[in-house]
Amino acid sequence: WRPAAGLRGRSGPGWWGQIRNRFRVAPVDRRWLWRRADGRVATEAVRRWSDRVRTLLQRDRAVDQSSTSPETSIGAAAKPSSSALRFYRKKVGKEVDGIEDSVIFRSLQALAVPLIGNACYLFMPGLNSVQIYGAEKLHQALQERPKGKPLLTVSNHVAAMDDPFVIASLLPPSVMLEAQKLRWTLCATDRCFTNPILSTFFRSVKVLPVSRGDGIYQKGMDMALSKLNSGGWVHIFPEGSRSRDGGKTIAPAKRGVGRLVMDADSLPVVIPFVHTGMQDIMPVGKRIPRAGKQVIVVVGDPINFDDLIIDNSDDTQHISRGILYDKATQRIGQRLQELKVEADRLASEQQSELRNHHMQNVSDDGYRLWQQVDWEGFGIGS
Repeated sequence: WRPAAGLRGRSGPGWWGQIRNRFRVAPVDRRWLWRRADGRVATEAVRRWSDRVRTLLQRDRAVDQSSTSPETSIGAAAKPSSSALRFYRKKVGKEVDGIEDSVIFRSLQALAVPLIGNACYLFMPGLNSVQIYGAEKLHQALQERPKGKPLLTVSNHVAAMDDPFVIASLLPPSVMLEAQKLRWTLCATDRCFTNPILSTFFRSVKVLPVSRGDGIYQKGMDMALSKLNSGGWVHIFPEGSRSRDGGKTIAPAKRGVGRLVMDADSLPVVIPFVHTGMQDIMPVGKRIPRAGKQVIVVVGDPINFDDLIIDNSDDTQHISRGILYDKATQRIGQRLQELKVEADRLASEQQSELRNHHMQNVSDDGYRLWQQVDWEGFGIGS
């Protein structure tokens, strides 16, 4: 029903318009709006996001300008880069994932680790020629380090069976009977944990899963750090993957090993060793190891990181965390390169001795054959 036209005032809305305006509900825009200088309108979320991006760009520009100034160019190596702001100290407890320490897996480890370890020990020195230099350094660190002191071993990575073959060669069989004292190591999930059967097997031999590309703060690295914090032994390949040239060179070390050193609750004893010859026992693409090969292992002295502890004392210095990781990683990589040179030299000397010994045997055999010939029967008197 609408009022007649005569009831509506000509100069205003009239009584019907007043009633309609009083009960009219205006639409409410629940978005928080803000108006920029150019007149455009955006939501509060967009405003906060743009302000955050603008702040980051200004901070990066300020870092770049300070790095190019004359005052800071002298000490550029000691100052953090903009990428170092991403790093921080992540506290890790003694138990991150209890599945490896469950009763079931501890029982499987007590059976599988000594069995496989001793089998590898019989294969390496029994069916191959293995020469080890400095094995007592690892024995001392493993057996005589203080209680609760973590142990971290680092080595080059040549073949898929570097661990456990090389590590089994370094330890006496009596030590491998105690599964709890032996090493934890890491393996990529796309190689060792692709199905439940493989996952159970590798967890039973003290292997921790890591995901490629997930960075140094992933759960697998946290699990390795928790083993160190509980006073355990962790072995890691700083290269991150196997050698691409058959062990001729060692790739640069990854930053993850630096985090294991610097973020542990107690500075671990770091023992490096380098081996050569495993590329002949387990060539790339082969699944069955070969026998009758020669392997040389050189164990180095413990790497000292005491000078980095001073920089590591203040947990609030998040900016320098990435620099500490890089310093520890560089020191480990440099030590492995030095041991690689020593191992190659020993391997070259061994090959020269084998060639000389072979030539000497050939000469002696020829001389004995010469003496056994009846030259007088051929009419030769002398």
